[in-house]
Amino acid sequence: MLVTTIRKRCRVCYTCVRECPAKAIRIAEGQAEVLHERCIGCGNCIKVCSQNAKQMVSTVAQARAIIDVEPHVAALIAPSFPAEFTEFKPEVLVGMLRSLGFDFVCEVAFGADLVARENLRVLRAADDRHYITSSCPAVNTYIQRYAPQLIGMLIPVVSPMVATARALRALHGDDLKVVFIGPCIAKKGEAGASEIDGEINAAITFIELREMFMHRGINANAVKPSDFDPPHGRLGGLFPLKRGSLQTAGIYEDLLADEVVTAEGHQDFVAAIRAFESGDTSARLLDVLCCEGCVMGQGMSTVASQFTRRSQVSRYVTERLQAFDAATWQEYMDRFADLDLSRGFANNDQRLSAPSEDEITEYLAAMGKFSPEDELNCGACGYETCREHVIAIHKGLAESEMCLPYTIEQMHRTVQELNESHQALATTQEQLMHSEKLASMGQLAAGIAHEVNNPLGVVLMYAHLMMEQCPADSQQCRDLEMIVREADRCKKIVGGLLNFARQNKVSHQRVDIRELIERAVANLPAPEGITVSTDLAIADPHCELDFDQLVQVVTNLIKNAYDAMPEGGELHISATGDDESIQLTISDTGAGIAPENLDKLYTPFFTTKEPGQGTGLGLSVIYGIVKMHRGQIDVRTNHDPAAGPTGAAFTVSLPRTRRIEQAG
Repeated sequence: MLVTTIRKRCRVCYTCVRECPAKAIRIAEGQAEVLHERCIGCGNCIKVCSQNAKQMVSTVAQARAIIDVEPHVAALIAPSFPAEFTEFKPEVLVGMLRSLGFDFVCEVAFGADLVARENLRVLRAADDRHYITSSCPAVNTYIQRYAPQLIGMLIPVVSPMVATARALRALHGDDLKVVFIGPCIAKKGEAGASEIDGEINAAITFIELREMFMHRGINANAVKPSDFDPPHGRLGGLFPLKRGSLQTAGIYEDLLADEVVTAEGHQDFVAAIRAFESGDTSARLLDVLCCEGCVMGQGMSTVASQFTRRSQVSRYVTERLQAFDAATWQEYMDRFADLDLSRGFANNDQRLSAPSEDEITEYLAAMGKFSPEDELNCGACGYETCREHVIAIHKGLAESEMCLPYTIEQMHRTVQELNESHQALATTQEQLMHSEKLASMGQLAAGIAHEVNNPLGVVLMYAHLMMEQCPADSQQCRDLEMIVREADRCKKIVGGLLNFARQNKVSHQRVDIRELIERAVANLPAPEGITVSTDLAIADPHCELDFDQLVQVVTNLIKNAYDAMPEGGELHISATGDDESIQLTISDTGAGIAPENLDKLYTPFFTTKEPGQGTGLGLSVIYGIVKMHRGQIDVRTNHDPAAGPTGAAFTVSLPRTRRIEQAG
């Protein structure tokens, strides 16, 4: 494992996904997890993470243990060190390393010279073959895991790090332990690779070396300056720069010849490898680096620009060459002419099977992308296209919630559903309060009605007896008739109270709603000046309800509509429905209902009619019947002529079939 995630810092920005050339990051429950088996160790995710949620796995403890225990330990310094340690001279750095406990401090630049010579030899030996340089461990790992068909094109030569280690063991013995110090996180992975087989005992970065200096209290001003141990490098010091390996080997990128192609950076190197594989370039050699040169490795602490770092390395190599002992260097080069610098590369295929086109279409549709126009390819998810995103979802590397447009749409839908749920809850709460109010009034009304009914019957009985004993044309008889008339009116009111209070059971039966409406209309002939029209062209007119109770509902609504049009007008009755419910709408062209009266419509004894013309119980009874059917009653009305035609329309919605809860 080379890179890990600090979960509490990860803020789901998907930048690491976007910038990972190997797509080695899996998003699970909104957290970015680096998959060790897919990671190539480029460290780009560490560089781009603004929340510092990615961290390099430390190998400092491993290096300390080697220094403290082993008798002979060599420090191998990568040639990019001049770009990192700018605050003191190279001789001071060597002195600090010796103070740290290293017995030998050597430049990897010499190993780079050996590798450059071997690369040139391989290329000259096979004129018809195409090769990819193999000094960048991140590129090697990428090919082994994501383009294993190209393993045979990797030049089978070790990196400068390993070449230097082999040369030093040839000089100082096989028991020599080696610690590599450089700018690259991927070197940690190379050091532990089975193909290298323990030739590098530990690999740390420049950042970790500074940590070790601080831990041991080693100060630049308190050490004895010292030069690097031989063998010294020559042009190998240019290896960490773009095209540095080519210049070291004496190979140049001739744009006319198209023999050599170079590529650097986490995006360009992948594109170059694909082009090389597909034959889009005829070049014999692809020199490729995962970073923009090793001086840009993620194991460096410097914040200097690429050009500044490049200049610092070039300046160091130039100064070394001015006092360079070419003869001694050549002696070492000749001494290691037969040094084995070969290596192999294992196939570690991590490619995941891609979904079929039908599966891709299904994934896209699940995210609301039904046509190419819906595929915005905005890149917010970390993938360049929507199709790449759904392929990653299929591979278990991504989640649909990573799609910003989809997530926003889901959020809007959720907000809308919550709003609808809130409105439904408010309506239900209002209905519940109204039902409780009616229930309380019903209990009171029932008690009053029963108490009044008995003495009222006595009054009527004695009034009729007295009328029989009085002359028909007498004043006394006329007074008794008034008593009977008003007593009958009281009895009617009491009957209405009982109807309102009575908890009737619903007797469900199969009913043709057209027949029900026609009977209600026939029971109440239209007054003069009022025209009645019906629209009963409903596909399925049958439903299960209490015929008599619904006739009462329709009759009361029709009667109210007639009363609302004393000067004449139009009454329209319609029936519509679907598989679940049926709706009856009774509308009139009367004066409408004033807005301030809407919340009182179903309150007992509330009426807008003249005194003596209504009891105010009709709509209350209707409301109770509709609710017992588990239905709903709504009203649309306009009372203001300036706003359009006046009138009111009552709609009764009833379930087509008896609800299960009704059966209890």
